[in-house]
Formats: sequence, C-alpha cells, structure tokens
Amino acid sequence: MGIYLGNVGNIELIRKSIEGSKYSLVNPSDVNASRNRFSFDFDESYLIGGDFVELRTTDGTNLDFVDGTGWSDGTVRDSGNWYVFIDELGGIRLYNTFAEALDGGTDGQIPLNDISRDIPIEITVRDRGGRLLGCVTDYEINTSRETVDFTVLGDEYRQQYSSLITGSGRLTAQWDYANVSGSETVQYLMQLVLRTEIGSSFRGKFYIKSENTAPSGGSYDASQFNDQLWWEFDALVASSATSFAPGDIIVSTIDFVATGPIRLKAKTTTQRRLLQEAGSPILLEQGGYLLLEGDELP
Repeated sequence: MGIYLGNVGNIELIRKSIEGSKYSLVNPSDVNASRNRFSFDFDESYLIGGDFVELRTTDGTNLDFVDGTGWSDGTVRDSGNWYVFIDELGGIRLYNTFAEALDGGTDGQIPLNDISRDIPIEITVRDRGGRLLGCVTDYEINTSRETVDFTVLGDEYRQQYSSLITGSGRLTAQWDYANVSGSETVQYLMQLVLRTEIGSSFRGKFYIKSENTAPSGGSYDASQFNDQLWWEFDALVASSATSFAPGDIIVSTIDFVATGPIRLKAKTTTQRRLLQEAGSPILLEQGGYLLLEGDELP
C-alpha cells in the first residue's frame, strides 16, 4: 500500500458562466480603432480579464468593428471567439491567447476598425480548457447525503432512505494578483464573488493524485506513476477572506458549494492523442484534445 502526501495534488479551474448571455449595443463612439479598444454598456463586474468570450451580432450583420485578422481565415464574420482584457475604465481589448489577454499589452492585440452604424451584439463567456490554480496550500472537500425517515407505526427498527447529495469545500492559497501564463491566481476567485450579473460559478478539478507523481513510501507499482484521480464538479464561490499579518505571507481563503453532480474520476490508462503533421496534438475549442477512436476524455 502506497503512502501519499498532499503535495501530489493540485486544483484545476475552468472559467464558466451559468447565467446565459448579455445583450448590448456597440455605437460608433464606443470604438477607438487607434487604440484597438471598444466598450459597451455592461456591469463593471460582468467580465474579468482573461475570460474567453463569444461575440455575436443579433441582426445577422458582421462584426465590422473587429478587423479581419481577428479570424483565422481573415474574413470578417457575424461571430467570433476571443480572450478579453478589461482596462481600468471598462474598455475592452481582444486577444487570441490567454497570456496576451492577461498582459493587456500591444502584443497579440486584435486590430479594430471604426464603424458608422450601431451594431447590436450578444456576448457569452465560454469555457476554454482548465488552468492550475497557483500557490494553493491546502483544500478540503465535504460531501454528504441527506436521509429521509419513512418509519411507520409498528416498525421495530427505524427506516431510512438515501436522498440528495450535497457538497462544499474550502481552499487556501497564497494571494497574488499578477497572473502567470497558463495559471490562475486566487485573485480570480475573489473577483467571482463580486460578479453580480453572471454569477460566481466555476468548474473545478480537485486532484488527489496528479500525473508524474509517486507515493512517498510503501509498496508501489511503476505503472501508477502517470495515474490521475480527482473530484470534478461545478461550484459557486460562497465567500472569500484574505488575512494580513506583519511579516506573514498574505493568504486568501475561498469557501464554495457544489451546484451539480460530484464525480470522483480516475485516469489509469494512457490516452492516444490525434496529432497534426507538425507533431502537436489537436486542441478542441471547448478544451481538451482530439483522441483516437476508443479513447475517452477524462
């Protein structure tokens, strides 16, 4: 029997929204093509830098304020998917990658064009893969199943029936606000609490054992080195707290509750990814990779 320590786990977050889309209007005065910046009427907490969004016109016309280079084929369409950077005044810039959107610089900016008409739009926050939550020091997950008592007169023993499952948890991470490419910081979860229009939802993968890890002691089979085991569920951030003390590291504590099925998953077989000619795997828009027939995503 292997002896595992907590340092073989981690948390993977997937940004999402369960509150649907938002509709607004982009006016000619909302677009600043020289700075590749535009805006529309939305709540201040609606979008968070690094969100992957779908922009779509509601009247069937094209997104003329976005330059054709924003699409892979160079053709302006009525919809597109980009990462967003939100500046201090609520202005929006579009990017093709998460890292560039977090930086908010000129590298990777999608050029914008001036427009002469109002464009009605629909904006939706989409899922796009998961990223590790950085600097996590500990987490806990609690699951419980309610019971219904259906004992009747004359029964010698109490009768119980299993009912609904509930889940909740807490995580603690060292606080940071400067994002690193490929990772999320606990600051993002703190921002979710303030997200009034589309809720504080996220999908989490809480790993008990991540790949490329071995037990610290006990019996061990080398074939288990790349095994992964994790809880996966949708959750809402219920509360956040940040503690300050002189000379101590600033840490944030996040409490969350599950909003759907809680699954304990495992991957103990090697997946075969379908590769491109260059040798890299094919990344799906919703996250994950295209696998060969017979292999399943975890």
